[in-house]
Amino acid sequence: MTTSPWHMHYPSDTRPDIGDLPAPHVPALMKVASDQRPDAVAFTQCMPNGMNGSLLFGDIERLSDEFAVYLREELGLSEGDRVAVQMPNCLAYPVVAFGVLKAGCVLVNTNPLYTATEMTYQLNDAGARVLVIIDMFADRLPPVLSATSVETVVTVRISEFFPSVVAGIIRATQRFWNRSLPTITVEHTAFRSALAMGRQRIAAGVDASAYASQLGPDSLAALQYTGGTTGVSKGAMLTHGNLIANTMQIIEICGSHLRPGKETVLTALPLYHVFAFTVNLVAFYHLGGRNILIPSPRPPSNLRRAFENYPITWLTGVNTLFNALLNERWFVEYPPKALHASVAGGASLHSSVAERWREVTKTPIVEGYGLTESSPVLTFNPLGGTVKDGTVGIPLPSTEVRCVDDAGKPLPAGQAGELVARGPQIMAGYWQREAESKATLKDGWLHTGDIAEMDEDGYFRIVDRMKDMVLVSGFNVYPNEIEECIAALPNVREVGVIGIPDDTTGEAVRAYIVTRTPGLTRDDVIAHCREHLAAYKVPRSIEFRDSLPKNPVGKILRKELRALADTTPHATMQNGRD
Repeated sequence: MTTSPWHMHYPSDTRPDIGDLPAPHVPALMKVASDQRPDAVAFTQCMPNGMNGSLLFGDIERLSDEFAVYLREELGLSEGDRVAVQMPNCLAYPVVAFGVLKAGCVLVNTNPLYTATEMTYQLNDAGARVLVIIDMFADRLPPVLSATSVETVVTVRISEFFPSVVAGIIRATQRFWNRSLPTITVEHTAFRSALAMGRQRIAAGVDASAYASQLGPDSLAALQYTGGTTGVSKGAMLTHGNLIANTMQIIEICGSHLRPGKETVLTALPLYHVFAFTVNLVAFYHLGGRNILIPSPRPPSNLRRAFENYPITWLTGVNTLFNALLNERWFVEYPPKALHASVAGGASLHSSVAERWREVTKTPIVEGYGLTESSPVLTFNPLGGTVKDGTVGIPLPSTEVRCVDDAGKPLPAGQAGELVARGPQIMAGYWQREAESKATLKDGWLHTGDIAEMDEDGYFRIVDRMKDMVLVSGFNVYPNEIEECIAALPNVREVGVIGIPDDTTGEAVRAYIVTRTPGLTRDDVIAHCREHLAAYKVPRSIEFRDSLPKNPVGKILRKELRALADTTPHATMQNGRD
């Protein structure tokens, strides 16, 4: 790799290249930590009221072996078969995720907030044979199973691996107080039963390590779904080598700030999101760190007991999470004493939030940048080096990043262009989408679809997005999907969807609608969207108009809708029909 301006800004203990990968596949990387610290706590799940359960590194190794054997021996899965996992942060998640990878199968992370419509699309696109789902959402399964190739459903409890008395209290609260446990009407296997079947097979002589022995760095590890550059949901094919490389790159640039065996990371971001999956799950496990799992970070008071009861040294999050904590009196008056550093990603970190975070916690907070297609981290403000607020930092070791013009020609510092990148963390392509893969991966370079500029020191600033994706609390929302949903209403003639600034979620969805006849109301549209879309995708505001701006061929111009939104006073927004 050629010398670049950012190398001189690396911390003194950071190499510009990570060298050879330390393991051929993710299970081998995880086993190092499991063998080194079998009796240390790896994961603690903390509920809002402080109730908790924990698993040791040795437990994770044993239990994930059992699940891997269950998949291969009981269900007859083969290497490369896809297993969808749909659950919030809980103790079962690392057991299932590592078990899937140990089995040589492909992990398909699925958002628990998805509706039946969204689940059906992703499960069909991935060709998933098995679905592991939190039982709280099992009522969505009947229409999904009848429309997909899923053969086996495994149900997980939120209280898996908790002490029996505590688990019983949580279960009773769910059943009789919250009424959050629906009746499961489809054939399914309880997670504990699946593990028991795997355990019996191991006792009979099955060697769980045999499955992964056939894997290598180029073997497919996960299908991580993203809208890519077109807004059509696609599975980014992340290999074992991609995930290991990004893990080592992150550890390398953080240098001595990451202390093996001494870190406790708070995981409020969902592990099914690639940011938390690679950074919180894989990297901190490899380092022998303790992971405090938060099933739901909303409201932010759900994190209070975790901060009070555990020596949190690291926190990862999005701008809205940091901002929300800074508006919590308990956090500001009693900031975490052990906190070492915080990392922001998924959405732009506001400079005002970063400044106040440092003022309140007396610790650094840095921003990075990446995409699902890059496993995900590409750039990072280096801890121990120069941190520039308002930028996403410098490329990770073994990573090259450029800004290019429309012809793909590199641009000099200070000129904005499309950000492209290459490195060992770049995906293998999109699942079963050759044309889209070729359009995004050109001569080894990932074309991100984001507009950025690099300063003279090699620090990058994201200027704008080429695609029209909306970031709601760090989640990708694609206008095409929402427009298609709203357009299904009989009385909708035209619809255009954009993102608008929002103090709470960073961005919010706004829909502009032209109706065929009077009568359609905001409530009608919202109710329809809630039936078919996850809550964060449902429009926050709706405006009915007589026409929408279009180009000569009839395509709705979102750019003009955004300009219109900038000049429309929020107080006079028409949120319904008078």
